[in-house]
Amino acid sequence: MSLLNARLNPPMARWQGKCAWIVGASSGIGKATAEALHAEGARVIVSARDAAALQAFAAGHPGCVALPLDVTRPETVAEAARAVQAHAGGAPDLVLYCAGLYRPLRATEFDLAEMQHHLAVNYVGALQLLDAVLPMLLEAGHGHLALVGSVAGYRGLPMSLAYGPTKAALNNLAENLYLDLHPRGVGVSIVNPGFVETPLTAQNRFRMPALITPEEAARHMLQGWAQGHFEMNFPRRFTRWMRLLRCLPDGWYFSAVRRITGA
Repeated sequence: MSLLNARLNPPMARWQGKCAWIVGASSGIGKATAEALHAEGARVIVSARDAAALQAFAAGHPGCVALPLDVTRPETVAEAARAVQAHAGGAPDLVLYCAGLYRPLRATEFDLAEMQHHLAVNYVGALQLLDAVLPMLLEAGHGHLALVGSVAGYRGLPMSLAYGPTKAALNNLAENLYLDLHPRGVGVSIVNPGFVETPLTAQNRFRMPALITPEEAARHMLQGWAQGHFEMNFPRRFTRWMRLLRCLPDGWYFSAVRRITGA
């Protein structure tokens, strides 16, 4: 098998009886992934700030557990992690960080508070989760960490001043985590979707090419985990062009983005 096609993680194709903790599961990709994993027989634990949405989800999915938390408050993340460990009887098989914030922003309307809010939710929140779960995963010597990034993290894009840099940070973080954790038996993956129909993207006032549903995104993610991928980017009819743009010289890239977006 070539390095290009190598499985970088142990494949996760059978979910019956496995424990999955999804942070950011009240709507969008997180909720759809929780539904897909539950349908595959996983014991799903859902977390987010919206306690009512989590309780409604758990009520409609027998066996699911709702653990509300706020990723910007480390004490709530640590408390939830202890509850997850008790429920799972050890380290969960999957920990997915899907919490996210997006507000369109450009440098001509720079807002420091908004920049810091994005950083707190999209990146520092992931660090709070790592602080809570890495000890149990390392002790167990198995399990899988997955972070939801975005193709907006590949290179700079209009309206993505606050959002894009946090997703770029998650991509770099995932690569570092993989290098350190793979030899210890812990899998790591980064999920970089294109446009997905969620409450966050509903704010956009431009045409979103290759827009997919959260359910389609969840299917791509489960397929990627089953195949042992490190990075999952989808839909490929869109993300392959984003990956190509990432490789262009700077002058060509900026020119192409201005021409495509009109920015």
